[in-house]
Amino acid sequence: MKSTTDCIVVGGGPAGMVAGLLLARCGVSVTVLEKHSDFLRDFRGDTIHPSTLQLLDELGLMEQFEQIKFNKVTQAQFPAQDNSPVTVVDLSKLHHPYPFIALAPQWDFLDLLARAGEAEENFTLHMNCEVTDVLRDSGKVVGVQYTGPDGEREVRADLTIAADGRWSCIRDSTGIAMKDYSVPIDVWWFKVPGALKREFTLSPAFVNGRMFVLIPRTGYVQTAMILPKGMDAELRAMGVDAWHDSIVSAAPELAGSVDGLKLDDAKLLDVRLNRARKWWQPGLLCIGDSAHAMSPVGGVGVNLAVQDAVATARLLAEPLRESKLTERHLARVQFRRTVPTLVVQGIQRAMHRGLKQVLKGTGEVILPNPIAMIFRRFTKLSAVPARLLGVGVLRERPPARARRN
Repeated sequence: MKSTTDCIVVGGGPAGMVAGLLLARCGVSVTVLEKHSDFLRDFRGDTIHPSTLQLLDELGLMEQFEQIKFNKVTQAQFPAQDNSPVTVVDLSKLHHPYPFIALAPQWDFLDLLARAGEAEENFTLHMNCEVTDVLRDSGKVVGVQYTGPDGEREVRADLTIAADGRWSCIRDSTGIAMKDYSVPIDVWWFKVPGALKREFTLSPAFVNGRMFVLIPRTGYVQTAMILPKGMDAELRAMGVDAWHDSIVSAAPELAGSVDGLKLDDAKLLDVRLNRARKWWQPGLLCIGDSAHAMSPVGGVGVNLAVQDAVATARLLAEPLRESKLTERHLARVQFRRTVPTLVVQGIQRAMHRGLKQVLKGTGEVILPNPIAMIFRRFTKLSAVPARLLGVGVLRERPPARARRN
């Protein structure tokens, strides 16, 4: 069976859902295809940054978001040479309506966007529909084939947006070339029952060549353990007791909470860092992780993907609505979003080099005394990295027709 629409969005993650919602509000007929039957999966990108919170406010969705149970993080601290913590990032010093990072289950965030989309007559969301191939006509992508509850179907559109993540089947099937960077780390991602002493602070901890990022949540601590790439099997072979000991060394207050953890509770994140050399082809545009897989370092992947979606909607809504979309419009999206991507990936690559030395045991993540003294004396300096982390290099504003506030 065949159908038509103005725009197909492949992937119901943050980038796909935001792009679909904004375009629909601008009068573009949008069909979003999500291969899973719901959003209840072990997402890792639970950080909602100030720029995304402001977007929700502008879209009239902040009241609904505040009904979600979320935690706030306002600071990040690193140890000085005297082992005392130094606040390097302080979001509370931002002149911003939402000076914090919200930690919310991503499935709740996506459910909110889905409900907002359902209220728009131009928005259609098909769950449990997996795209199997793209449709072409004279070298242009004109739609997709997918498998869903009703069997094999196809839908055609002026534009197909690939928002299906770092393992994008749309990107790979169309032969879009990627530039890959060497990454020295992987991540174990797990939850530890209990609470940290510093409720609103991200506190990295370093223990015997391991780095832990401890994220306070309600009733548990979301924990990322950074390990050398390819070491997953070797660390598991060391046994659960060694793992428990390293967690307790990093966060002694969790000593009574680790006994129930099994090695199967540690989910491996195969860290990748890359970007598409060209984000588009005639009739096709990649955004979010499909265009640039980010490292979890800094937790900025969701924020960058959402900003991609906002720029896409603002630049493409009018030509899509008027059936005047050209390759020039697609190139403008990549041009607009390239600098933020390059800056963030450049910072992440530099941080990877430092982490590589730490994991080898040949380096320390400790602030030299002169730098620690500067941050302690001039506390407003902590707003500079906070701005980069929380708002980004280039803020994207949603189309006027999509705003409700």
